[in-house]
Amino acid sequence: FRLAKGGVQELENFDPDLTAMGKVIGGGLPVGAFGGRADIMDMLAPDGPVYQAGTLSGNPLAMTAGLTQLRELEQKGSYNYLADIGAQMADGLRRIFTEKGMPHRVNQVGSMFCLYFVDEEIVNVETVQKQDFEIFKKLFWGCLKAGVYLAPSPYETGFISAAHTRGDIDDTLDVIEQVVGKW
Repeated sequence: FRLAKGGVQELENFDPDLTAMGKVIGGGLPVGAFGGRADIMDMLAPDGPVYQAGTLSGNPLAMTAGLTQLRELEQKGSYNYLADIGAQMADGLRRIFTEKGMPHRVNQVGSMFCLYFVDEEIVNVETVQKQDFEIFKKLFWGCLKAGVYLAPSPYETGFISAAHTRGDIDDTLDVIEQVVGKW
């Protein structure tokens, strides 16, 4: 649900054989689900021979949290807002590191972004591994000391939520700019 109510398959207009979801369907609580084409799902008991169960299947707290989250996301403009503040973060990062003359790439889709300190397009894990991990560590620790918690690994995606405001993004970028300005 991070990119669209129907997931990336809604945005890219495809129908997968199976869809698996984790805690996203429970508003962050422990739960999971899967679904798919009828010919595959018909393999499950009671109609088919494949038994499937889970300790937290149908957990009322998780289901209520998930439904509440979906209702919030269905509010007009939620996904557009998330994409806008995701772009605000990505554009701000690009500006900061371009002005500093530092090799970097920022990949962003919707409310997710990744920052890489490398001077080539990110196309696979090999290009990710070429990045400057020492610069990332300096950025991470500098931001943390200033009260901004970035993902602790350059392999991790940054996630922005609907609870974040444009002002929060500006404040985060200001801290990053101050940290980088000390180098």
